[in-house]
This record gives sequence, structure tokens and C-alpha cells, in this order.
Amino acid sequence: MLEQNTVAPNFTLFATPDQKVTLSEFKGRNVILAFYPADWSPVCSDQMALYNEMLKYFKKYDAELFGISVDSKWCHLAFSQSRNLHFPLLADFEPKGEVAKKYDVYNEHEGQCNRALFVIDKEGIIQWCYKSPTAVNPGADGILEALKILK
Repeated sequence: MLEQNTVAPNFTLFATPDQKVTLSEFKGRNVILAFYPADWSPVCSDQMALYNEMLKYFKKYDAELFGISVDSKWCHLAFSQSRNLHFPLLADFEPKGEVAKKYDVYNEHEGQCNRALFVIDKEGIIQWCYKSPTAVNPGADGILEALKILK
């Protein structure tokens, strides 16, 4: 996994079936990347629901949150709508796991992202990162502590 003080690799991924997000467009804002294994799984569902509840706290630190998995843009759309999520889920679908590989959080054996968090500062530098066991929701405490330090 990429380490603290590393320049965050840029990427462009689908956020909806017809809109893409490019990381570099968020320079000047803090960014949270939440890589997760799969839409619809119990732990991932809980993790994304928690982050949805935490959005107002992330916004206090001028932070934009993105969930990333190898699911398709259509799968993300259905999952996001069913869970009433208010942040983008980005589809690292094709080529499969390309962005996760750039961040060194792609699990080749499982064909999915590892559960990993990155807090990127306004200059595009990774300031905090954490890899969680697949079956464990990493929560939001580490993200909030990293954002407090950046303020």
C-alpha cells in the first residue's frame, strides 16, 4: 500500500453511468479515498452507511469522500440508490482494479480491492493511510484524526 507523504496517483473513474471524476480536479481540497471490496456485502454496506452519516463531519474539514471498488458503474448506481448515499462511488471496473493497483491495494487472488483508506491533502499528498482486514469495518475515527491534523 502506498505510504504517507507519497504523491497520490491521479485517476479518472466513472462516478455515474455518464459522469467521470478525476482526482486532480480536487486539488485545493482534502480528499478521502475509501477502497472497499464489493457493493452489497454486509461489512461494505455498513462502512459506506457510516461514511454517509459522517459526511457533515468530513465537510467541516473541507474533505471530499469517494468510495472505490471494482464494481461497475451500474452496480454502484443501484447500491448507492438503495442505501441513499450522498457521496460518489467510483467504478474501478475496466481495466479491472487499475486504480487500486496504483495505490497498491488490489487483491489479485480475490479480484477485488482491499479495504483501505487514504486521506490526501490539498496539495495531493497522502497524509494518512490505513489497511483494514477485509471482514472489519475500519470506522471513521482515523479519518477524522487525520483531517484534524491537516486543519
